[in-house]
Amino acid sequence: MPESKVASGSFFYLQAPETQESHDLIAEIERWSDENKTQVYVVDSPLGDSRYEYAYKQVLVILIPKRKLTFINYGSSESQFSEYVEDFLEDLGTLSDKYRYRDAIGRPRKWRERLVASFRSDEFSSFENLEQALRIENARDQRVGELLISLLTGSINDVARVRVDVPENRLDKVKRKILLFDGEQTRFIYLKPNKSPTRIQGLSGTGKTELLFHKLKELYVGEDEARVVLTCHNKILADNLRRRIPDFFDFMKVEQQIKWNERLWCVHAWGSSSAPNSGTYRYICFKYGIPFMSWSKSTPFSKVCEVALEFLSRLESPEPIFDYILIDESQDFPESFFALCAAVTRRAVYIAGDIFQSIFDDSIVRSISPDFLLSKVYRTDPRTLMFAHALGMGLFEDTKLRWLEDEEWKACGYKVEKTNKGQEYQLSREPIRRFEDIEDEKKPSVEICEVGGRFYSAAVEETIRLVRKIIEENPTVTPEDVGIILLDNNSAVYEFADLLQQLVPRETGWEVNKAYETKQKTPGSLFLSNRNNVKGLEFPYVICVTEKITNFYSYRNALYMTLTRSFLQSYIVLSAEPNKKILPSIRAGLDMINSDGCIKVSRPDDEERARINTTIKVSGSNVSFYDFMESIFNSLKVLPLFRPKIMEVVKTTFGDNWEEAEVIETVEFVYERMQRGGGEEV
Repeated sequence: MPESKVASGSFFYLQAPETQESHDLIAEIERWSDENKTQVYVVDSPLGDSRYEYAYKQVLVILIPKRKLTFINYGSSESQFSEYVEDFLEDLGTLSDKYRYRDAIGRPRKWRERLVASFRSDEFSSFENLEQALRIENARDQRVGELLISLLTGSINDVARVRVDVPENRLDKVKRKILLFDGEQTRFIYLKPNKSPTRIQGLSGTGKTELLFHKLKELYVGEDEARVVLTCHNKILADNLRRRIPDFFDFMKVEQQIKWNERLWCVHAWGSSSAPNSGTYRYICFKYGIPFMSWSKSTPFSKVCEVALEFLSRLESPEPIFDYILIDESQDFPESFFALCAAVTRRAVYIAGDIFQSIFDDSIVRSISPDFLLSKVYRTDPRTLMFAHALGMGLFEDTKLRWLEDEEWKACGYKVEKTNKGQEYQLSREPIRRFEDIEDEKKPSVEICEVGGRFYSAAVEETIRLVRKIIEENPTVTPEDVGIILLDNNSAVYEFADLLQQLVPRETGWEVNKAYETKQKTPGSLFLSNRNNVKGLEFPYVICVTEKITNFYSYRNALYMTLTRSFLQSYIVLSAEPNKKILPSIRAGLDMINSDGCIKVSRPDDEERARINTTIKVSGSNVSFYDFMESIFNSLKVLPLFRPKIMEVVKTTFGDNWEEAEVIETVEFVYERMQRGGGEEV
């Protein structure tokens, strides 16, 4: 397959070779794609399958959602061009059979007349004029056309789920949206690297893990004997990825058998001494005779990898044991692990990680620039993401908690416009295809719901009202479409949860799953949890319950994370009285996002930026949880008898999002209760 053009935009993708005859037209198409923020693919064969090759080369196939599948002949032979079109459509029909699209979209003869167009390059004066003639007006035909594009680009959809009939309500329009890779995603999957390692970075929700699966499939299928590793730091995640691979291969109709531990490994990074195939580092030790080092407090993984590299350097021309290594969650690893992987890999190492795990990470733009930057978050409505970033960082308030430099804003997917000598910022995001069908409906993607009186009693009533509202407005909604997240860390939230578990079934007929107890999503049940169990989840609707918006970094980051779990609408239920000072500015900021599609904010001066950066670095200092707790116990003079139980309570309450002031308050409360109760459970 010809290599695609390397381009910086996410809307345009070129796989067809660029020639002197096609150059001007391709440049015009790319310019139109960028100006209109519309996805365009220019190819000359289906992506992802090397079996499809054609003798006639002077052809461009233009794929644009809601436009006809278009063949452009810029050569001189009409007969060869006609033969090319016939062969291409026949192969497209074969792909339709392979992925079981045919029952939904029919054979090519059923849609060819409505959805396919052919032109000589001298038949139109400009691409803009041509594009207008290609538009498909019928909504059902538009969906068939997009399914054809998904076949040709390898962005395979579950046709039984998305279906061809046109969805009628907002929820189904988003849930059944036909997903297509953007230009940057497509380049990562199909472009052959010109260097190793290849780094891919993106925000949470940009689809990095899914792209690694597609890349894994391409590498495994593309070379019969290729030995491929998919690895990550966390053992639970590695086990989850390993379970998903067979289903993914089945879905993508991979005909080759998976040869585990022969051609394909999916393991966490370290491994155990008793099982050579249990980890990437463990297998490297096994194959090269490197003494395996087990985990201990005095043996960090960075040191382990450095020792292994030193051992390899003493070997005479060690033979690579893998062809490709794909690394997920790269932010969890030291650079020495990447160097170790590169030293034992024949062809390429792919490194994928988050731009940041927390909005308060002190370094977003790394010293090493990624080769692929995924800045479009497909899970979340751009308006919700903008509001979540702004609220989390305190951008609507007089005292800001976080500020990004221009390159950091851009890396996070923002378009930066400045006025007043660079002091006033206007931050906006590009539109997302997933939400284009509901853009005309001016319904806000975030609603702030204030309640008065005793907060948790009023919040129960308001939460049930919102659940009823969601049910009334969406006839196809199911219980698992709604997530309720409790942000506060106090005993009252669990009383709130108990009451909600009793009242929701009575009021709506839906069961409630308290996920902080079950640790999983339950089919047919509404999801209810605290802030420690939301990573990796998504719902059409999220109801976030919090009494008071505080300035704790861990709280603000949890607030950001929770709001961005929704892909349609988020609600914040909060108490009116304790938030009355900041709510007017927060509402004004939200109104600006909904009306103008942007955040408008003043840049902090040098002194305030220095204060922000200093606070973040102190807050993020590298200290273990055990040492952190011991220092608090010592300062509060907590008796040793009570420390293990209190530490367990704090860990359960805060998870990995612990912050000193909040923890001290919790320790004081729990310690006092335990002393009064003689050490009994709190």
